[in-house]
Amino acid sequence: MPLCFIEPQDAIRVIAESVGREARRQLVGEVVRAWVDDIPEQELSLHYAKAIADLDQDDLHLLAAWHASLEVVGQPIANTEFLVGVFPSLGENRREALKIAAGFRGEEAFQAGVAEDQALDTVLPRLSRERAVELANECIQLYLWDRMGNDN
Repeated sequence: MPLCFIEPQDAIRVIAESVGREARRQLVGEVVRAWVDDIPEQELSLHYAKAIADLDQDDLHLLAAWHASLEVVGQPIANTEFLVGVFPSLGENRREALKIAAGFRGEEAFQAGVAEDQALDTVLPRLSRERAVELANECIQLYLWDRMGNDN
């Protein structure tokens, strides 16, 4: 029987503080994707609307192009109202759309100087214990990748 004296969310934070910048950004991205996977179905539209509310035109165009690649919504328009309106029609692709939008939002936050710690503080408490354990294991792999030598 394994012993564990640290909560998985705390292990993720410790690993985030122990890796280089590139690995830390990847770790935060994985945390956000894990959070999206844990969002209840009925809340996806709300979080999608929040994620795209402040995206710039370039990100909206990229998101609309992704929508177009699905060939589910016809010719998408790169504006918030349209993308929120067609979100329900994405079916099983809704989580992926939210992951993409949240990723754009995260990149904008990093560029604006928002610390990774703030992102972790916002998202980690919302993860289920099972998902946090799984994510902690992924973070250990990321830690090893970082320590074994990459261009950080």
